[in-house]
Amino acid sequence: MNQHLAYVHPQAKIAPNVVIEPFVTVHKNVEIGEGTWVGSNVTIMEGARIGKNCKIFPGAVISAIPQDLKFDGEETTVEIGDNTTIREFVTINRGTKANDKTVVGNNCLLMAYVHVAHDCVVGNNCILANAATLAGHITIQDYAIIGGLSAVHQFVNIGPHVMISGGSLVRKDVPPYTKAARDPLSFVGINSVGLRRRGFSSEKINEIQEIYRIIYLRKLNVTRAVTVIETEMPATPERDEIISFITNSSRGIMKGYSFQEK
Repeated sequence: MNQHLAYVHPQAKIAPNVVIEPFVTVHKNVEIGEGTWVGSNVTIMEGARIGKNCKIFPGAVISAIPQDLKFDGEETTVEIGDNTTIREFVTINRGTKANDKTVVGNNCLLMAYVHVAHDCVVGNNCILANAATLAGHITIQDYAIIGGLSAVHQFVNIGPHVMISGGSLVRKDVPPYTKAARDPLSFVGINSVGLRRRGFSSEKINEIQEIYRIIYLRKLNVTRAVTVIETEMPATPERDEIISFITNSSRGIMKGYSFQEK
């Protein structure tokens, strides 16, 4: 461990082969796993739990207290998985008593200036592009990609394998396997390119496509669309995942795109 010109609290638990560059500050009650690199001028505050082989670039601040006026000093954490890259000036705030923790999974890439607020849960293999901003209590499931300069409303749920275009305002839940774009944010198809890259068969992609045709192209309300899917589509893990996501959505799902003359 290289600690030259860095401050590491004596109670911090740092694996032996962690590299800590000059001018880093590591507070107490911090754990950093083996193989992780911490670039200069990073601040890692109380409650950080950082996994193995992560890369944290200069200027990042991990586990600062929440930007939540209800926060009352409770002991909470930020948990970051293995092999995750956190680029310059990313901020990840620790949880509140609501969930006790903020979580970023394994193999994620958080590009420069990303903000992850209190009590968010970001899954594995996610990409948040430059300056994507998450309010509190957001869930982003595995393999989701959030475009740069996007802003996600608190309590929104973003499904797995989703692709959201840059500059989006995400006010509603975004169902699994979809692409979202335009303003207001709307369904613009399924993420077929991403699904192929991850080994989904053409048959499976066609099945997902047909489910979303029922939801977005038949002009049914959501409750009726779910009933039709359950009636017309055979039960599969993907079908059931989509149905479960929609029926459990507290904010409602994004709308389909309607072509209107300007």
